[in-house]
Amino acid sequence: MSVSEAVVQDSMSRSIDAARRHLLRLQRPEGYWWGTLLSNVCMESEYIMLLHILDTRMTEREKHVMNYILSQQNPNGSWSIYYGDPGDLNATIEAYQALKLLHYDPSSKEMQSARGFISEHGGIEESRVFTRFWLAMLGQYPWEELPILPPELMWLPQYSPISIWDFASWARPTVVALSILMSYRPVFPVAESEGVSELFKGTAPKRERKDTLGTLFYLADDLLHRYHNLSYKPGRSHAIEKAFQWLVERQEEDGSWGGIQPPWFYALIVFKTLGRTDHPSFKRGWEGLERFGVSEPDGRWWLQACVSPTWDTGLSVLALAEAGLAPEDPALVAAGNWLMNQQVLTASGDWAVRRPEVKPGGWPFEFFNDNYPDIDDTAIVLMALNHLRLPDDENRKKALTKGFRWMVKLQSKNGGWGAFDADNVKTWVTRIPFSDFGWVNDPPTEDVTGHVLEALGQFGYDDAWHVIQRGVRFLREKQELDGSFFGRWGVNYIYGIGAVIPGLQAIHYDMSKPWVQRTLDWLVKHQNSDGGWGELCESYREPKLRGVGDSTASQTAWAVMALVAGGRTDSEATKGGVNYLISNQNSEGGWDEPEFTGTGFPGDFYINYTLYRDVFPLLALARYQKASKEKKPR
Repeated sequence: MSVSEAVVQDSMSRSIDAARRHLLRLQRPEGYWWGTLLSNVCMESEYIMLLHILDTRMTEREKHVMNYILSQQNPNGSWSIYYGDPGDLNATIEAYQALKLLHYDPSSKEMQSARGFISEHGGIEESRVFTRFWLAMLGQYPWEELPILPPELMWLPQYSPISIWDFASWARPTVVALSILMSYRPVFPVAESEGVSELFKGTAPKRERKDTLGTLFYLADDLLHRYHNLSYKPGRSHAIEKAFQWLVERQEEDGSWGGIQPPWFYALIVFKTLGRTDHPSFKRGWEGLERFGVSEPDGRWWLQACVSPTWDTGLSVLALAEAGLAPEDPALVAAGNWLMNQQVLTASGDWAVRRPEVKPGGWPFEFFNDNYPDIDDTAIVLMALNHLRLPDDENRKKALTKGFRWMVKLQSKNGGWGAFDADNVKTWVTRIPFSDFGWVNDPPTEDVTGHVLEALGQFGYDDAWHVIQRGVRFLREKQELDGSFFGRWGVNYIYGIGAVIPGLQAIHYDMSKPWVQRTLDWLVKHQNSDGGWGELCESYREPKLRGVGDSTASQTAWAVMALVAGGRTDSEATKGGVNYLISNQNSEGGWDEPEFTGTGFPGDFYINYTLYRDVFPLLALARYQKASKEKKPR
């Protein structure tokens, strides 16, 4: 080893050691890791609207929420949905409405500039359905202008051409709750001074009819409006009750629905609308919201859209284990025991509707989500637990078997894996007038499939197995013409590649194949001059922005892991990425990253996973170090 190589190796070892110590300091006493999830002010704005609807005043809390909303406003008067976003119409309208409910001075420069931004971007008429839905509940938008989802959907079985089971797990409880509210069209009026009539432009609401199918759905929506106005609607009351009981049955132990904000808020409003706030589910749901709130020392309070302890813990264990911590290390043992207790062993989840013969065994994203364990978390946790040795190691092995079996059986017919369900691929749900925000179905994706293949490979399986063959075929069919892979749950093509290539390497796929090398070439082509990689959230909407953006720690780590897995450990591109990570490490051993590199809904909702900046660089450096020492292609 030359002197220069020795210096580099020493620098890398010190960087890994510092990152490892930093990550260990972030572990909670119970054994898990949990980084807060930043999204956008729609969470806090809708929280204020929820307080009004539930007729619950919390003066001190409202002041702290107002402080947070104001702290997030851009100089142009708008509010963003990700770091660097020049402004989002919907977030700005909702923040403006919340501030008016909080009696913030409408003549202030903050409110004036917000009105200016909203007016320049088309006013309320150009906002999404969900924003107008909230305004309708406050009496600020006509219900009759909103699309309808009838509660009679509850009568349709999953094998019918149209049913609630065609919606993704995150959309399903939202749709069920909204179907009840759309039937009652409740209005919780605000004072005249709290209204937002000044935000209307006086134009017709947007209604997109881009093709024949879209036109047919709007015609169907018109018929549903006419049906709603009939004085007699046979079966409506029974459908509402069925929907209500469906919600009650799917409430989680922590009071949430689906572990996420939208159905949680809407379900609470359902209880209020039906006059059932004395129901134990309402009380549990209301009290549970507190666990999603974050109180800042400077007098701000904000709400997480969801929480990610299982995901964070699985990734942290994986990074620490690959960075040299012993399988019996007390920190890893504590995390392993905690993960073992997170496994979902009940077969009553919605995933069983399409796979009734499959035994349970998956892991959830959150602290509590027995109805919706997910495949991505299960793949990561399986890899994490596979690195450990626990006091009750037989139980660990049994958990691995159950999780492995559940994950494999959730493979879709096209060979890929979705996040929560198998074969959730119907596209009609994305075309109805209601669906103008986010993905409402859960088709198999490249990144989840890559993670599953990586997990399967760690258990010794390769592409001789038909399950893996189908997964690889799915990936080849999904590869973009330029060689990249779409990233559903992370931003964006760098994330997709960072999942796919290590997955292929783990199953001992031939990495010299031209289609694999084309992917690696894409990464090299999109490396920044500082040696790192970055990609903007706007790459979901604008193809020319694929792989374009300021370098970030997490995205650089994904690229480095892909290049190492692809056999390019000694390449200048890989070394440049490693040098970027080492040189940008902060004094605490972590990395600074204000950018949003996590994705909720491509094009509409993004997340800053505050632990990504610490976990993925450590994992990337550890894998690079190991590959360098092996001195052979990976």
